[in-house]
Amino acid sequence: MNNFIAAFWAEVLKARRSKVPFFTALGFSIVPLVGGLFMIILKDPEAAKSMGLINAKAQLTAGTAEWSTLFNMLSQATAVGGAIIFAIVTAWVFGREFSDRTAKEFLALPTSREAIVAAKFVLIALWTFALTVLILILGLIVGNNVDIPGWSMGLLQSSIVDILGSAVLTIALLPFVALIASAGRGYMSAFGWMIFTVALAQIAVITGWGDWFPWSVPALFSGAAGLRTELLGTHSYVIVLLTSLIGLIATFLWWRKADHTK
Repeated sequence: MNNFIAAFWAEVLKARRSKVPFFTALGFSIVPLVGGLFMIILKDPEAAKSMGLINAKAQLTAGTAEWSTLFNMLSQATAVGGAIIFAIVTAWVFGREFSDRTAKEFLALPTSREAIVAAKFVLIALWTFALTVLILILGLIVGNNVDIPGWSMGLLQSSIVDILGSAVLTIALLPFVALIASAGRGYMSAFGWMIFTVALAQIAVITGWGDWFPWSVPALFSGAAGLRTELLGTHSYVIVLLTSLIGLIATFLWWRKADHTK
């Protein structure tokens, strides 16, 4: 336990001294701000056109200016945007050890490799979950300032499930990003994996196999393609869980057996 605490504190210090947390928070904060802009436009499209916010020929298909629409945007952005932002966080946490050439120094540390990897995963989970909470809070502030109708505690509770659930499912798939960043010894392979899975997730949904493809499940859960009760089954969540466990085990094994002197 002491080894894990020491490793986790070291990871926290690395993150604190980096600008990556700030830029990921800034990038993800765009989601509720854009959602607020859409609400302003949807409330009065003609006024938005006169102010130059949208082109006179623009077609608005986002829905109506109300809380349910804003929450849906946040939920879908958490699944789709989270797949990108969260992957960047994971690639940085694992890949920086190779770009900074510090991976081989683990051999000289009294802390086990398992504790180091576990600390990295815990940091990633807390970091990405905090980003999700951030956009939820910002979304509430933006929606309140824009003064859109349709608020209710029941809607808030269900929307929290949608947003946080989408985040948890997305976070659960990050171990494979960590594995690719580790095996590829840097960021680029992990970024390539992220693009690959995002593209395949879209194809799986279009072809009707999204409920069987783990990287499609978060977006389907968010409601991006319709009611999740009609699109997802128990098998979908089981597949995500199994994929997550496989990624975790594979990452731990790689760090335990890999030659870090190369």
